[in-house]
Amino acid sequence: MNALRRGLGNAVVQAFLVVIALVWVTPLAGLFLSSLRSASDTAKGGWWTVFADPGRLSFDNYSALLKNAGITQAFWNTVAISVPTTVLVVVLAALAGYAFAWLDFPLREPLFLLVVALLVVPVQIGLLPVAKLFGQLGLFGTIPGVVLFHVAYGLPFAVFLLRNYFAEMPKEMLEAARMDGGSEWRIFIRLVLPVGRPAIASLAIFQFLWVWNDMLVALLFADSSSQPLTVQLQSQIRQFGSNIDVLAPGAFLSLIVPVVVFFAFQKHFVQGVMAGSVK
Repeated sequence: MNALRRGLGNAVVQAFLVVIALVWVTPLAGLFLSSLRSASDTAKGGWWTVFADPGRLSFDNYSALLKNAGITQAFWNTVAISVPTTVLVVVLAALAGYAFAWLDFPLREPLFLLVVALLVVPVQIGLLPVAKLFGQLGLFGTIPGVVLFHVAYGLPFAVFLLRNYFAEMPKEMLEAARMDGGSEWRIFIRLVLPVGRPAIASLAIFQFLWVWNDMLVALLFADSSSQPLTVQLQSQIRQFGSNIDVLAPGAFLSLIVPVVVFFAFQKHFVQGVMAGSVK
């Protein structure tokens, strides 16, 4: 009887997970199928009508997309913004998190409280003052300017997260490494980073997704030559209205990259979440 109940319970859970998966995957599949349809077919009916005549699907829209200089340039601009921002935030946060967790230096606690206080500052508050500062420095409208803004506003949460994770490491482990003659830099590289890999991977995923999908910051700080894919797609909608043959493949391209990144680092992400829940 207990085995039957467990079996029914597992079946219900699995069915629920399948439903959630279908709900999550259906918009992605719909967008992909829409990107394979012509503008005339899209005007006639929804994407689900492709099953009546799947032979009309083609990759012509993607061929046209690759010839669209604005879209392709915006894609590489997005890469040039997202990758350096993620790397800088992860590296700087890991260094600062280790320092706040295990190094003794003047004003350590007040400085960490300042970092925590920055978490409650909305990004909208800094848009205009930073835009004015970047204009004076010659960074306004450039990719480095967008990267610096994202790094500055991504660091408080990143430092807070990694500091708390590093602080949970056994103190005896670090003391043993110091007794063996290990320098702080060697301990950080050989010991702290491998142990903290799940949290670092989780942070990298969140940071990359946040920057890749951002439009607010890029809309203000990037000009026409440095705007990312989100802004370029929004511009296409404003200029051409219903050019679904360009927007659908462009939107799918913008969506599939974060999905691939998430599933590529899914193992580390789950480890980081489970480690955080245990601690």
